[in-house]
Amino acid sequence: MKIGILKTGHAPDIVLGELGDYDAMFARLLEGHGFDFEPYNVVDEEFPDGPHAADGWLVTGSRHGVYEDHPWLPPLEQLIRDIRAADLPLVGVCFGHQVIAQALGGKVVKHPDGWRVGATTYEIDGRPYTLNAWHQDQIIAAPPGSEVVGRAEGCDIAALRYGPRIFSVQPHPEFNATMMDRLIEHRAIGVVPDPLRDHARARLDTPTDTDAMAQTIADIFTKGG
Repeated sequence: MKIGILKTGHAPDIVLGELGDYDAMFARLLEGHGFDFEPYNVVDEEFPDGPHAADGWLVTGSRHGVYEDHPWLPPLEQLIRDIRAADLPLVGVCFGHQVIAQALGGKVVKHPDGWRVGATTYEIDGRPYTLNAWHQDQIIAAPPGSEVVGRAEGCDIAALRYGPRIFSVQPHPEFNATMMDRLIEHRAIGVVPDPLRDHARARLDTPTDTDAMAQTIADIFTKGG
């Protein structure tokens, strides 16, 4: 089964040598589930021919905001709508979570409560998940026809399902402790408040439920939820 990875950004240079770009991180997350992956650098305006270029789709995270003016955002939102119309599996993570919501009628803002960073406990599909967060933007209005299936303190719409074929989450199951360490020590300086950075750094060794979330994502692709 071929999964198209729609890359809406690139990993920081500081991690490219040891972790690779976002498509490599998702390939590791979903290793063992029988998928082949084909990345598309949509952030660089590289798009597939259409929704049937892959059997399922995954939209990555990004340093950009979905409400910003970028030439690649309108065609990405149209592709998301086309994927839904074609009844193909679609998964979004962080920015991907947000842009799917925006494309399908939801609302995303730079959240007034600020950043969420580091290992965070969510309730998703009725069970607890500890996953790494790295975001300031949030969905504040879910799209029509979607179901809010994930929440955390300070993040009311942390996961959404749109029937059995589309699922999205705000946290980053593909981010391991190394990635979080590099973000905290390099990208967070002067951006994330120091107390929040310190708290996230103290939780770097917290076990995360990445395998469980990988299974949830794989089930969307193989079983439709």
